[in-house]
Amino acid sequence: MRRPGRRTAGARAPLLLTVPALLAVAFLMLPLAGILVRTSWGELGAHLTAAATTEALRLSLLVSLWALGLSLLLGVPLAWLLARVPFRGKAFVRSLVLLPMVLPPTVGGVALLLAFGRRGLLGPWLEDTFGVTLPFHTSGAVLAATFVAMPFLVISLEGALGGLRPRYEETAASLGASPVRVFLTVTLPMVAPGLIAGAALTWARALGEFGATITFAGNLPGTTQTLPLQVYLLLQDSPEAATSVSLLLLAIAMIVLIALRGRWTGTPGDHRDPASRAADVGPEDPAATAPLPEPAPGLPRASAPEPWPLHADVTGFTRLTLDAGPGTTIAVVGPNGAGKTTLLRALLGLTPRAHAALRLGDDDVTALPPHRRGVAWVPQDGALFPHLSALANTAYGLRAHGEPRAAARRAAQDWLDRLGVGHLAHRKPAQLSGGQAQRVALARALAARPRLLLLDEPLAALDQTTRARVRHTLRRHLAEFGGVCLIVTHDPVEAVSLADRVLVLEDGRVLQDEPPAEVTRHPRSPWVARMLGRNAWPGTATADGLALAGGGHLVVAEPLPAGTDALAVIAPEAVSVHRERPTGSPRNVWPGTVREITSAGSRLRLLITSAEAPDLVAEITPGAAADLGIADGSTVWTSVKATEATAVPL
Repeated sequence: MRRPGRRTAGARAPLLLTVPALLAVAFLMLPLAGILVRTSWGELGAHLTAAATTEALRLSLLVSLWALGLSLLLGVPLAWLLARVPFRGKAFVRSLVLLPMVLPPTVGGVALLLAFGRRGLLGPWLEDTFGVTLPFHTSGAVLAATFVAMPFLVISLEGALGGLRPRYEETAASLGASPVRVFLTVTLPMVAPGLIAGAALTWARALGEFGATITFAGNLPGTTQTLPLQVYLLLQDSPEAATSVSLLLLAIAMIVLIALRGRWTGTPGDHRDPASRAADVGPEDPAATAPLPEPAPGLPRASAPEPWPLHADVTGFTRLTLDAGPGTTIAVVGPNGAGKTTLLRALLGLTPRAHAALRLGDDDVTALPPHRRGVAWVPQDGALFPHLSALANTAYGLRAHGEPRAAARRAAQDWLDRLGVGHLAHRKPAQLSGGQAQRVALARALAARPRLLLLDEPLAALDQTTRARVRHTLRRHLAEFGGVCLIVTHDPVEAVSLADRVLVLEDGRVLQDEPPAEVTRHPRSPWVARMLGRNAWPGTATADGLALAGGGHLVVAEPLPAGTDALAVIAPEAVSVHRERPTGSPRNVWPGTVREITSAGSRLRLLITSAEAPDLVAEITPGAAADLGIADGSTVWTSVKATEATAVPL
């Protein structure tokens, strides 16, 4: 396989671009070559071990490390603020951060002098109150280095935070972690590459600072005379020694850049290429391809959970009132943009689009922040923290609630065992298959002992076999859950097999909230009917059926009152397909053309278009298709008995 970025055979760079590019490389290389050529290699050791040079090096390291510490202390919160919090004047604050990077260093030194000098804005107050004089003092050199170097840390970390998808932090909050704990245990570890890169660049820039330091702090040997200032002095008295010290600074800068080359780039939380990630769960990994194990039969059952009924009044984009008793599982379905995820995020308290007045049991949690609501959330991809093992992921919610480390890990291992992934406890998420990761994510949510469990398409990324196994496990554990569970899904099997109720949303409104059997028999939404595999035709009721919105007429056995807006529901298996116009009892007969043939288990699904009726899906056996000679483009006749068509009022 050809590697990305490799030049294809025969490809040639345009001469018009190559020549300026080579000139640019030469322009950047010549000054560095000048230092290498002019260095007195025989005297290099003597120059670098001279007393003045070692003292300047010691001071440079002291100043740069203090500047790095101040930059971390002040710059990390500032980067988080810029990346995570919307506020007025953010563009101005970001411009202030970038200003020292484009400002001439000597101008920066003058600005520092006018702010913190003895006649500056704060200088007299600092001197009178604390006895602190910054100019011509080592602390002044630290301040100058921090001023010019901190932007490198802020910009690098802000970019890393911007690339970190917030679902990890939101999931951590839903498990009970406070904002500070989320920042320290999830955010910082996942943006560590950007933080390390920014810290390295900040330190290197502080080590090489000259202009602001000499202008603000002066050039006092042993106090403010750092290596760059030493080079400036040596140029006047000993150019050879100045070249040697310049080589030292050049070597340090190059070491930092080489160490950073490509190592700290990529998406936060996963810095390997896709091939290596796939290798962790590829065919050579038996755990990834073997059937998912069932929990050990000897495990004790979970203790009886405390019941937590739910009452929620949701306003905003999604508007509904939701009541459910303990142990109820509700499937939330609807087309894209219907407000399903907005509903979940409103219950979590994570979106301004909708607000939920939420009561769990006897507790009103409306005013509580997400980490104190007792509402656990499992996003579609699980959002396992990539820097933690499966065991540490599962124990995270327990630790956030103050559980001792050993007890939390024992409980986490128990939950992993219950879901059949206990043997994978010490694996990182990148080493888990999709089904394994979903089980770990579910174990993590259940281990946190939530009052309300929210699952956002938890099985969508799984193959059919794995999905069936995980669905079976999920159904068993939801039966033992004492709270209410909401599952957003587009899978009719999940809605029917897991839920006690199906909540149908459209444009943020409730269209239907009934048991799965009733929704299956009488869907009130064309989208839900199609999700369930039925034909759904909107229309207006007439004396004997429906006048279809797309044109045509449908006769039904049990018509609605004339003028009622209704939905005609026809099962695909109720549609008969013929090569000639049928005779006999069918009341609804249309000519059509086969436009698409797909497999649906052991049967074939035909999409048939007609000028006299809306598009119709029919389901027949492969044998029947062969007998009829059905193929794409075949002309056919379709018929539906009036008793097989149901009119549902909208």
